[in-house]
Amino acid sequence: MSKVPEALHPTEEDILRMLACEVHRGSSTINANMKRYVWKKSADKNGGHIINLHKTWEKLMLAARVIAQIENPADVCAISARQYGQRATLKFAHYTGAKAFAGRYTPGTFTNQIQKKYVEPRLLIVTDPKVDSQSVIEASYVNVPTIAFTNLDSPLNFVDIAIPCNNRSKNSIGLMWW
Repeated sequence: MSKVPEALHPTEEDILRMLACEVHRGSSTINANMKRYVWKKSADKNGGHIINLHKTWEKLMLAARVIAQIENPADVCAISARQYGQRATLKFAHYTGAKAFAGRYTPGTFTNQIQKKYVEPRLLIVTDPKVDSQSVIEASYVNVPTIAFTNLDSPLNFVDIAIPCNNRSKNSIGLMWW
């Protein structure tokens, strides 16, 4: 791994958990910006790609360091419009003190100051930048850094830290939020 302290290297247990939850299973189509995260093409009949778990781990550790730098955990917004990510988002927010937006995101939450639900986050974490595109775009308007769990076909527009993983499986999403 690249320039990471020994304590942040993945253990065998971490890799086995990611394999059991199928974090490594990517989509069959690839976004040009996500090619560097592909380990190889799968040989099964679905023809998907396999995500390099060491790169996933590096990005996960980078995201953890960024989240740890936010002094007030209430300034972190966790968003998931995807059904499988909503429970994981709520649990993450409960245990870290972050704000959760599970379900439909109301447009203007970050940009419209006269709205009752107006929020000024310092960091945004989303389950899927394709489904949660409205919140990612609004975060870019107000210069809020964005961390996203991305599959190989996810767009990386306005995403600052992309964590490559299978964001369509409930087990994978749950493990990545955990």
